[in-house]
Amino acid sequence: MLKKTLQWTLAATLIWAGAAAPAGADAARDYVSIVGSSTVYPFSTVVAEQFGKSSAFKTPKIESTGTGGGFKLFCSGVGVAHPDVTNASRRVKISEYDNCAANGVSEIVEVKIGYDGIVIANSKKAPLAKLTRKEIFLALAKQVPDPAGAQKVVANPYKTWKEINPILPAEKIEVLGPPPTSGTRDAFVELVMEHGAESYDWIKALKKSDEKQFKAIAQTVREDGAYIEAGENDNLIVQKLEANPKAMGIFGFSFLDQNADKIQGAEVEGVAPAFEAIADGQYPVSRPLYFYVKKAHVGTIPGIREFLKEFASEKAWGPDGYLADKGLIPMPDAERKQMGADVEQLKTLAKDQLK
Repeated sequence: MLKKTLQWTLAATLIWAGAAAPAGADAARDYVSIVGSSTVYPFSTVVAEQFGKSSAFKTPKIESTGTGGGFKLFCSGVGVAHPDVTNASRRVKISEYDNCAANGVSEIVEVKIGYDGIVIANSKKAPLAKLTRKEIFLALAKQVPDPAGAQKVVANPYKTWKEINPILPAEKIEVLGPPPTSGTRDAFVELVMEHGAESYDWIKALKKSDEKQFKAIAQTVREDGAYIEAGENDNLIVQKLEANPKAMGIFGFSFLDQNADKIQGAEVEGVAPAFEAIADGQYPVSRPLYFYVKKAHVGTIPGIREFLKEFASEKAWGPDGYLADKGLIPMPDAERKQMGADVEQLKTLAKDQLK
């Protein structure tokens, strides 16, 4: 037992001394390093700034890499060369959890911070859009059900919204949205595209009989220019919508909330993306937001535990907290209390919780 303890101590010392870091990397780090979701980025940044002002610790450094990119960096190893925290606009995938474990990141603390709505928005210079998830699926899927009625898919023939539904405008389908590395893209595909595809009974049946074929239809976005990947910078999408009132964009509710003077969110299934509608579950395109913490770094990188305490405080994520002012939809009281207790105890995430 003593031998094993000495071996572990030596290994940990080498890692934290920078032996596992690339040549030229600092041997120590005195700030919290955060990567990940562009949707969670503004919330994390506000907490980091508040934490830097009100504590004796340095302001955490945050990089917006997208959810998928954040998990790749976060799961790449333990030590000062690797991030301490990754933000995520969806839950960690089993494959990402396994990648973490394979690289020695064996204890991860999952922190749900609240909820967010995914909006499809346009400029206030244009009419307010009113869409269903079926219509959005038909506008953006690479393959769609044969318009002639046969139970087969064809290459998406729709060029304008009016071709999908005569009551929609005769405007070209042009939607700016996140890339495949984005958690917002993952959540949009699940909550909108899949739901729209399932409005066809024969496609819904494929989910059980041929899951691979179902995913090919429901999850594959068209690549002919109607959907434009706009990177991980949601503010850039907002700017482009201002410049082009005929286009639409996909991003988190907080960006709509912060730019309500310029853009407007489409009604989906007759419900507008408002704070209250997302909070009470009426708005159909909502999802939880997270960040993940490398437990091995707590107590070694200064300020992690204290940063978590700030984030999980009522003044931050509570109903009247400063994150709600930025567009975060708070968790219900009981859920928030339980999550706060889990954060304080640094409760780790087990793989079977993801199944």
